Amino acid sequence: MSSRSGEAMRDALAGPGGARIRWVEIDGTEPVRVCVHGIGSQAAAYFTHAMSLPPAAGRRTLMMDLLGFGLSDRPADFGYRLEDHADAVAQALDSAGVSGVEAIGHSMGGAVMIVLASRRPDLVSRLIVAEAPLDPVPPPPPGNVGVTTFTEAEFAAGGMTQILDQVGPQWAATMRLADPIALHRSAFGLRAGTRPAVRQLLMALPIPRTFLVGALSTPLAGKQELEAAGVLVVTVPDAGHNIMLDNPHGFASEIAR
Repeated sequence: MSSRSGEAMRDALAGPGGARIRWVEIDGTEPVRVCVHGIGSQAAAYFTHAMSLPPAAGRRTLMMDLLGFGLSDRPADFGYRLEDHADAVAQALDSAGVSGVEAIGHSMGGAVMIVLASRRPDLVSRLIVAEAPLDPVPPPPPGNVGVTTFTEAEFAAGGMTQILDQVGPQWAATMRLADPIALHRSAFGLRAGTRPAVRQLLMALPIPRTFLVGALSTPLAGKQELEAAGVLVVTVPDAGHNIMLDNPHGFASEIAR
């Protein structure tokens, strides 16, 4: 599938049973940028506008859907932990013959890209993450309904419908494309985090790292610790959690910094 604007949908083997990761690719110059979405999202829907704006435009950009989400396949025998997602992205980049990328991740996708850079340093030359969870995500407070309050079977049988009803139309528009099992296992993957924690992985990376925070979001915990480790922390004005949607020009400017 291609278009007059130089965009195309591509895919690569990246999981068990011949599962394929798919992405929307924009033609442009090297080095390649790879954008990965948050949980229940879809990369092209979240990144295309911002990545097409000056000064970010003009670079070859892969807006990649994680396994179980968006346009990618939904293998039932996949773990969907952060490490699993990172390894699948690595396999897709290897299949595509791409290395030394600028890795851009939003929310869960940011955590995945941090893990990717830690596990496969040959694949990532620069890291930009927007509101990535750096620590294990706690369960919902008592009385609150969340993805992880259901068993996997309960979530697939009707729990996902409840979540879609409560998240609002914008998030639901892409979440409904997700496989319920993938969404459920990914949510538990975020609760578990990694060992060492994603925060420690980020601080230990030797490459340029930028952490974007929306000015309307909750303040970033441990900001001084991250900055002491060489992470550039930038607050993007007029934006909440979905920085690239709330302030696409601000997001594009930070990508091109």
